[in-house]
Amino acid sequence: MTAGRGIIHSEMPQQAEGRMRGFQLWINLPAREKMKPGAWRDIPSRDIPTVVLAGGGELRVIAGAFEQLGEVTAGPVRGLSTDPQYYDVRVPAGASVTIPTPAGHNAFLYVYEGAASVGDDARRLPFRSAGLLTPGESVRITAGEAGVKLLFLAGKPIGEPVVQYGPFVMNTPQEIMQAIEDYNAGRLVVAG
Repeated sequence: MTAGRGIIHSEMPQQAEGRMRGFQLWINLPAREKMKPGAWRDIPSRDIPTVVLAGGGELRVIAGAFEQLGEVTAGPVRGLSTDPQYYDVRVPAGASVTIPTPAGHNAFLYVYEGAASVGDDARRLPFRSAGLLTPGESVRITAGEAGVKLLFLAGKPIGEPVVQYGPFVMNTPQEIMQAIEDYNAGRLVVAG
């Protein structure tokens, strides 16, 4: 979903059985794009490609592209100005994988199951922890005793001021006040 000029939404996932996890991640837009039209689309699981990783495990490419051994796998979300890379990575117990990190991007990992050691210095990243990555060309991830499931997220930094109030994110307090006025006047788009 792109909130852009404004979109009112509510996520109400439906599930008949089993365990479901949900992650809501927001990508800030550069000032020049903040007022573009709002947009929404559903991306079914079947449209998210899976790559078998050298070293073991697998990686699902949700946004951006992943390159391994000269083959590029593109996810369903791409073409955004911040060039987001969003991977769901699953590594079996004791296995190690190397994930390329785009030059100039900020990146972090979030462990949602198991634990891992990260980087050349094997820093421990336990369950429900996030790790901010330092600049580099790749990150080495070694799964713990029970394996690891984690999110790898990266994007180009915008380098602009950020002002947030409730669900509104703009660049100045004046823009926040305008967004609230637009919301109160019913000028936002309604989506599912």
